[in-house]
Amino acid sequence: MRWTRDRRPVIAAAPAVRRTQQTSPTTTTTTTTTHTHLQKTGLYNVRFQPLKACKLGISWYPNFEYDASGGSGTGTGTGTGTTCDGAMPLDNISVSFNVKTLYVPPLTSATTRFLGLPLPPFLKIEIVPEILQGTINKDSGKVDLEFKAKFWFSVGSIYRAPPLLVETVLTSEESKGRMKVGKGERLDGEGKCRLVGVSTVTRIDDFFMDTFLGSPTECIADLNARIFIE
Repeated sequence: MRWTRDRRPVIAAAPAVRRTQQTSPTTTTTTTTTHTHLQKTGLYNVRFQPLKACKLGISWYPNFEYDASGGSGTGTGTGTGTTCDGAMPLDNISVSFNVKTLYVPPLTSATTRFLGLPLPPFLKIEIVPEILQGTINKDSGKVDLEFKAKFWFSVGSIYRAPPLLVETVLTSEESKGRMKVGKGERLDGEGKCRLVGVSTVTRIDDFFMDTFLGSPTECIADLNARIFIE
């Protein structure tokens, strides 16, 4: 103990207590949602139905006005798409039509008009499909179908030309060649569409037909149709 000069005791002060504020730690929880994307496929039955108000044109001649409403065809389709948590938007469908079931009406006086008049009854152009296949996008409505067919021109029983081979892509978009051009319409909610395709027509070594058409030349198909995907 210490003493003052006048002999009074000096009382020591208690040491100060330093207080520390404790902060509770903050915990942040992050939730991550994981979506599973899977590639899926689906099978479909597909029907092709040509309609009225079609057009066919070749060389520099005006287009034929053509009613193809008696035609039909069936095929199959395989859909591909990416699913997300159970959803299954199989938008891209690869289709192939069975040519044995595919019928396109011939151009005759009953189905075709040229310059506003029916074709002469003795003229006939038969269409024999060999390939009709391609892709359909159900979401956008875009259609691209590879089309290959033989066109047989005849005049009664007097004359029958070798077939004209036509190869093109029938599309809902634009088809353009050197002479011909056409613009299609995409598939709507009722399955209606307009498909166009320009093709080169080569010589067939038939003097009359090659001279009449001015081959090699171009032709255009403008088809009003419905496509059913089931």
